[in-house]
Amino acid sequence: MTEAQQFADRVFFGSVLTMEDAAPTASAVAVRSGRILAVGERAEIEALVGPDTKVDELGTSVLLPGFIEAHGHPLAESVLLSPSILDIRPVVVADAADVLARLADAIRGSGPEGVYANGWDPLLQVGLPEPTRAWLNGLADDRPVAILHNSGHTAYFNDAAAAACGLTRDTPDPVGASYGHDANGDLDGSAKEAAAVMTVFGPAMRITPADSLEQLRAESERLNAAGITTAAEMGFAESSRPALTAAAAAGALTVRIRIYEMSDPQLRSLSHPGHGDELVRQVGIKLWADGSPWVGNIAASFPYLDTPATRSIGLEPHHRGPANYTTAQIEEISDAYFADGWQLACHVHGDDAVDSVLDAWERVTARHPRADHRLRLEHVGAMRADQFRRAASLGVTASVFVDHLYYWGDVLVDDLFGPEHGATWARAGSALAAGLRISFHNDGQVTPPEPLRNIEIAVTRRSRSGRILAPEERLTVAQALRAQTIDSAYQLFSDHEIGSIAPGKLADFVVLASSPLDADAAAEPAGSIAGIPILETILGGVTVFQAHA
Repeated sequence: MTEAQQFADRVFFGSVLTMEDAAPTASAVAVRSGRILAVGERAEIEALVGPDTKVDELGTSVLLPGFIEAHGHPLAESVLLSPSILDIRPVVVADAADVLARLADAIRGSGPEGVYANGWDPLLQVGLPEPTRAWLNGLADDRPVAILHNSGHTAYFNDAAAAACGLTRDTPDPVGASYGHDANGDLDGSAKEAAAVMTVFGPAMRITPADSLEQLRAESERLNAAGITTAAEMGFAESSRPALTAAAAAGALTVRIRIYEMSDPQLRSLSHPGHGDELVRQVGIKLWADGSPWVGNIAASFPYLDTPATRSIGLEPHHRGPANYTTAQIEEISDAYFADGWQLACHVHGDDAVDSVLDAWERVTARHPRADHRLRLEHVGAMRADQFRRAASLGVTASVFVDHLYYWGDVLVDDLFGPEHGATWARAGSALAAGLRISFHNDGQVTPPEPLRNIEIAVTRRSRSGRILAPEERLTVAQALRAQTIDSAYQLFSDHEIGSIAPGKLADFVVLASSPLDADAAAEPAGSIAGIPILETILGGVTVFQAHA
């Protein structure tokens, strides 16, 4: 080995949180050829500094593994947050009147392609009208108008939008999804669940290769700015592969992607587990047991409250949401893919739906024993402590949507489910107590990419109003950090290469202005962790985001 080959390309000196149990802290890290060469103390790493080595003195900042978005939708988000889609998400437009004004302005300025909007949420944007077909036709009867609910689980459309995507009253419902009909059998202007929603928004998702490249570049930049270096794509379709491949080849993709392909009626994938490389790799299959709490379609053992809020989303008193599939159907889908070696990730919120999935998976894993399957339950809003224990006994893990507590915590308690079921939403503490390795996520455009807020909310369980929800479910900062790094990597079958700072792993880092471990998360005002500045994000040893000085 020559002298030049012994030197590092880049070294970091200062405070390092490795997320490695054997050595959780260090004062120096060396990188060569995109991987971590050495981790240790300054004196030993200094020997790896050569004349061409880039030296980073961290000062009062801290180096951590790059954050991981374990359940994201970067492909869809790249389009839905592009200029071609009207952004009316509650994090952007909080007031109902402003939503309606934006929508009216966009329609007035639109051409025959119409307006496709993303982010409708009457629970947070209080006062929005019911988006019926008649109301949407009244906004525009000569061009498409379609609105995607902020959850992504329901879309609303006018007659022109139905025509644009070929929908008629006789169009059959896709498997696991549906189109709404009125008493006369005509379309009522609503579509529920992924397959139906994607059909309605299909015309807006038809983009040129050049547009796709720039949209994926912008999406990478969004994620990098949040300190994210790896994201799961939880709604992959084979038709998206050319765009993803082109973005990777062009250097536009500066975040690693782990692909979960949507299950389809054929119950098979054209790919195979592990297909891809360090940047883009296919790891699993996604299925949906139920829907979203914000539109009334989670399968739970308890009813929704009867409140003005539940009436505003069209729910009758004592409403209980349906499942998307029967237990037998979940078992059939799971068996087909699991037998082919796939990891499975199932969207599930209601406790009845959780039972259904665990019943199906218990039988599937018994028929096809596998030592390390890491089957995943996604979101798990109303999952109970005993269900987490059952999941642990089956080797099943969970990705917990703790950010729901921040944005919708008050809605969950006051408007939807009451304190018994609302305050205990997203029981991360119960999951850890049961022995699960959990992850956190922001679910694409549903909430912004904000891993530091996820960590703070898991530690405080504090809503935007300051209300503390089920404090017994709180985590420590150290536990929450694991859920955003090494345990997310574990769920993605990538813990051998990312998620912690150890020799041989990929050099994916985030530099924070201060350590979350030093923050007083319980202090007022909120934001001691969520507000920590992200100074730099590094992928394979190369800076992909740097905050302005």
